[in-house]
Amino acid sequence: MKTTDTIASSINRFAKGYVFTASSFKGEVKSLDAARKALSRMADSGKIVRLSKGRFYKPESSPFGVLPPGPDEVVKDLLESRGRMTGYLTGLSVYNTLKLSTQVGRVIQIGRNEVRPSLRRGVYRIVFLKQKNRITPENIPLLQLLDCIRTVKKIPGTSMEDACVRLRALVAERTEDDRRILVRLAMKYPPSTRALLGALLGEPAGGERSVRLMESLNPLTTYCFPGAGRVLKDADVWRIRV
Repeated sequence: MKTTDTIASSINRFAKGYVFTASSFKGEVKSLDAARKALSRMADSGKIVRLSKGRFYKPESSPFGVLPPGPDEVVKDLLESRGRMTGYLTGLSVYNTLKLSTQVGRVIQIGRNEVRPSLRRGVYRIVFLKQKNRITPENIPLLQLLDCIRTVKKIPGTSMEDACVRLRALVAERTEDDRRILVRLAMKYPPSTRALLGALLGEPAGGERSVRLMESLNPLTTYCFPGAGRVLKDADVWRIRV
């Protein structure tokens, strides 16, 4: 079977929006160079869509044209290296998933221990944010939540009150162990994030987690989250300006 036919047969089995490269067909074709040329020809003919240099996806049509692949597909190679998690979707990429915003943008934010310059892939601009904590599959949902707390003022299409109500619910949904880990991970976030997390936890002032968070804060510093005090009863305890 010709290289083009072999690749076309494999692509037919891919889900729509699936992103692939010539290396995706390693073991199925004799030459990766031939695979690259075949993919380029298929993109030129419109059978597949070129996302960026060497990267393609199986198109899905809609009344508004060809739909772009989802953010997780676009950046999947940037989230893992040699079987180890090196990054995770965060910020703008997860506000919608966590029901903090209904807006969907063309910016994909990735949390990584080692950041790199931003880049473009198709309609998306990919931005890297510094994460000081170790990234593991177990930590990622908690890091995403802490990132949302840190950037609460930047969540589009919502008020501070609504954002805090939703964040409080997300924190409450976590297990006791998760909340303990949240506090530990928060120690590498800015003081304002730790203060808002303390208010979101809603624990008694003498609770173990509250004490650890409070002791990490400067007793003379206040934190500005306008509107948070209307929905978080302990805002004043955490010196959050309302």
